[in-house]
Amino acid sequence: MLVKALTGSKKYWVWVIFLLVLVAIGLACYLWQLQKGLTITGMSRDVSWGLYIGQFTFLVGVAASAVMVVLPYYLHNVKAFGRITILGEFLAVAALIMCLLFIIVDLGKPMRLLNMIFYPTPNSILFWDMIVLNGYLLLNIIAGWHALEAEYKAVPPPAWTKILVYISIPWAVSIHTVTAFLYAGLPGRHYWLTAIMAARFLASAFASGPALLILLSYIIKRVSKFDPGREAIQKLAAIVTYATIISVFFVGLEIFTAFYSQVPAHGMSSIIYLFAGLDGHGKLVPWMWTFAILAVLALVLLINPATRTRDTYLQAACAAVFISMWIEKGIGLVIGGFIPNPFERVTEYVPTLPETLIALGVWATGFLILTFLYKIAIAVKEETV
Repeated sequence: MLVKALTGSKKYWVWVIFLLVLVAIGLACYLWQLQKGLTITGMSRDVSWGLYIGQFTFLVGVAASAVMVVLPYYLHNVKAFGRITILGEFLAVAALIMCLLFIIVDLGKPMRLLNMIFYPTPNSILFWDMIVLNGYLLLNIIAGWHALEAEYKAVPPPAWTKILVYISIPWAVSIHTVTAFLYAGLPGRHYWLTAIMAARFLASAFASGPALLILLSYIIKRVSKFDPGREAIQKLAAIVTYATIISVFFVGLEIFTAFYSQVPAHGMSSIIYLFAGLDGHGKLVPWMWTFAILAVLALVLLINPATRTRDTYLQAACAAVFISMWIEKGIGLVIGGFIPNPFERVTEYVPTLPETLIALGVWATGFLILTFLYKIAIAVKEETV
């Protein structure tokens, strides 16, 4: 089946070459960073997690969202999801590979990753994050590939693959829960010190991931003969709607708790910095208001059945959900947690050009892998339909 990824139209190869160029640029910048160190990034003593960890955090959610098609199909026998289950699993694979790459580029010395293997520390959340991320990656690769191979050969998938699928369902929840604990377990960062951090992560994951899957389904429908199915897309749209409502509600809870209590140390200062600026610093203010506007726009389009069931409006709503959740989790949550610092001083963070190009290179790598996986899956689907 791998050969199918090496055949395609002119547009397909233009897209692949475009991604390869971005990968090459990102790799060149990373080699420079490897030589010079993280000093070429915008990170500092006060803001030690930046664009890389922000993207990692967001993409863990995208990966976890595969459970939103796997669970209904395997546990509740929702046949409509049968056509797109493999798309969700392969999206999780690409997202997880990007997650791991963002961890690698965030390390000054990537060889330090081996310390987690040779000197494991089970009392560390980072250790368990490594376990759940790599485990979930293997589960999706093995289960998804064998299911597709069975479909290609027109035979039932091996019985043991269904066991892996059942294991992957709670495992999907665990990857974002453990990642949330990395933040919620830091008492010195008051913006992250909240009991609903894991719930916030899961809600935004189940909004952004299915939203991206809907957009990808429309693209697949346009560039191939395979139709993911309108029923599946509409069921995913309902999931995106409820998850977005819950995610925005959780953000509102954090704002209410901080401001009603009037306790600056409960995240109040960070929220002020994000939405209004603090001590004359406010570089993230336009970003956060963009998040707010897009989130409201998405809710207006999704809650109304008349707009949710129309393709154009649904695509706009899903794009708004994906971008807004990316801003809130991939930028605001991570950077906002460092500002102000424990001494109530503001040190702003802006990613440098090399840092941005490295991040784009990682995204391009993920989309390149996703392109190849989807090319194989769609080719098989077109042959078996």
